[in-house]
Amino acid sequence: MASTSSGRQADARDRDDEGRARNARPRDGLGRPLPYGSEGVARQPEGVVRTPRETVAEAQDLLDAGRPFHAHEVFEDAWKSGPEEERGLWRGLAQLAVGLTHAARGNVTGGARLLRRGAGAVTEWAASGAGRQRPYEMDLAGLAQWARGLAEEVERTATPVDARTSRPRLRG
Repeated sequence: MASTSSGRQADARDRDDEGRARNARPRDGLGRPLPYGSEGVARQPEGVVRTPRETVAEAQDLLDAGRPFHAHEVFEDAWKSGPEEERGLWRGLAQLAVGLTHAARGNVTGGARLLRRGAGAVTEWAASGAGRQRPYEMDLAGLAQWARGLAEEVERTATPVDARTSRPRLRG
């Protein structure tokens, strides 16, 4: 076992109550690990089943708070627990949120790539069926446009973005 900066013993892989590997280090608002003993932000609980409208509302609240990493986790829950025909939508939205996370962390290449990948995913999902342009009142075309524009900005400026001021509006 290795000793942490707080004197706590940590095995090579922290475990949750069920024995699954979990990094117990606190995290900042962008999901970056902080040293053991630091005060981080509250983690998003994993595996929560929400209605699609609850998912959109909770993710928007997290985006508004400058916490896109946590919004990504909300979208990931919907992708994993929702109906098969909506998985592409939620996966694409999770990619948009994690793209914003990387852009805010200063990862130009990763941020731009994930923003474009998410834009492509939601555009493809919307094009795959009637009535898929505004699911749950979300503006998918507007989200794809936002993501592509932010990807261009990140590449042009090569500087981290502010996650709060650069956030998308899910319902346009």
